[in-house]
Amino acid sequence: MNKRTGDLFIHDNIAHSPIIPISLDKLQGGNNVKSTHTVSAPAAIGPYSQGVIVNNIFYSSGQIPLRPNGELASENLEEQVHQVFSNIKAVLESAGASLDTVVKTTLFIKDMNDFPTINEIYGTYFNQHLPARSCVEVSRLPKDVKIEMEVIALVK
Repeated sequence: MNKRTGDLFIHDNIAHSPIIPISLDKLQGGNNVKSTHTVSAPAAIGPYSQGVIVNNIFYSSGQIPLRPNGELASENLEEQVHQVFSNIKAVLESAGASLDTVVKTTLFIKDMNDFPTINEIYGTYFNQHLPARSCVEVSRLPKDVKIEMEVIALVK
């Protein structure tokens, strides 16, 4: 980001092509970006929103296994995964989307040895509709939880 002007620079991958500045103010002012919020999922624990809609695409922030009141759901892995899905479903609904419109998920897990259990539960939520997915092991997650998930979905 250009600190002086606040413009993002997007390079368009054509050899010797110029960098094209895009003003964030113009993007937001054109009503193409909308933040979403629901009390059915935990509030953001920092300076970010639960998700944003850009045109007809919803991008969620990472959801961890906190209940809507901000308390950790459980230390139990299975309960944490189900709580994350509950939160994801809530933020999707707030955006006018659903699990059926998810096109991409990203899972961040604390221990790859937990993957088979997480994958089994994941498959109960995504059993007919199978979005693209990435899963990475990370050294630490907020609140020392075992899983965090973010999604990209089409808005109905």
